[in-house]
Amino acid sequence: MPAEQPLKGVRILDLTRVLAGPYCAMLLGDMGAEVIKVEEPGKGDDTRGWPPFAGGESTYFMSVNRNKKSITLNLKAPEGRDILRKLAKKSDVLLENFRTGTMEKLGLGYATLSKLNPRLVYCAISGFGESGPESHRGGYDLIVQAESGVMDLTGFPDGPPVKVGNSIADLVAGMSGAHGVTLALLARHKTRRGQKVEIAMLDVMASLLTYQAGMYLNAGRPPARRGNEHPSIVPYEVFKAADGYLALGVANNSLWERCCAALERSDLAKDPRYATEASRVENRGTLVPLLNQVLAARSGEDWMKRLEAVGVPAGRIRTVPQVCESEHLRARGMLVALPHAKAGTVKMMGVPIRLHATPGKARTAAPVLGRDTDAVLTRVLGLRRADVQRLRQTGVL
Repeated sequence: MPAEQPLKGVRILDLTRVLAGPYCAMLLGDMGAEVIKVEEPGKGDDTRGWPPFAGGESTYFMSVNRNKKSITLNLKAPEGRDILRKLAKKSDVLLENFRTGTMEKLGLGYATLSKLNPRLVYCAISGFGESGPESHRGGYDLIVQAESGVMDLTGFPDGPPVKVGNSIADLVAGMSGAHGVTLALLARHKTRRGQKVEIAMLDVMASLLTYQAGMYLNAGRPPARRGNEHPSIVPYEVFKAADGYLALGVANNSLWERCCAALERSDLAKDPRYATEASRVENRGTLVPLLNQVLAARSGEDWMKRLEAVGVPAGRIRTVPQVCESEHLRARGMLVALPHAKAGTVKMMGVPIRLHATPGKARTAAPVLGRDTDAVLTRVLGLRRADVQRLRQTGVL
């Protein structure tokens, strides 16, 4: 008999919308948690209206809301807030990504809910956090990318700042939220009390600066946009073969010697200008054009075989469609298909964290709006069907 998933039996109230919070909740749901997504009646998560659509359902929404139940609840109505409080009493985790202070105004902040349920883990995700002079600001991925320093590092030296190709601030905040929640659940196992988990997108993105920030903080050297170059390693960037682009990662002298052999230019490994890690960085301006000249003579596939044969890290620049059709990812279980009530079969990326004894699983596709309202309210809160019908008629559900 397979072992239970690690978060089986954990109930999560997911009040989040768009990306950071929903992604966080999905990661927890993948590991077995019961995730109840609370949405606005008649509208739902903002992304339900974002194109493109499959079977009338947003592909964006479906990509980050699997393994969840959906209930509709009007939090502007007193009875709606009362139902939320009752659900919080019977839940282990509450997730929210409203603007800082919104939940407190609704009477649903951590201070209130923790009195009703001292074991509650309450995770709040915001753009700029709950303290500091900019805590009042709303957080959007693009704005946080801009203000975190990441866009200052992204792009070519002679071009404008560029955002990362996906919504990295939202996604990393969601991952950090899932990490924080699991840590708080572990702490609760020891203390028997929940706690608040606060995730600021700006904090998370600033933490990603790591060695770039260290370069400035400890050596007084501000990093700058370098395109595909690495500030401390050469060659560690993108080169052009005869038929396309290759990424080459030569991070030490041993790899450099093997790389030169694969390129049939062993003389470069002995050239004092390129013999050490530091000298290659110092002489980047002559080495990189020379390598581009050498690599232009053969196809990318030819170079890949030669480089892989001697253990030099290299990769083709793959398109998103190529990644979505990857045989390697398919073999790893990272390409999954789930049945959906309206969209037919929904394909998506699978569970990236592999627990060998208690693995996560993409069990169900994203729910249609309000699909589970009746079931959750009758099963979890014990409401009668007549009560649920009355609440729906009065606009609470």
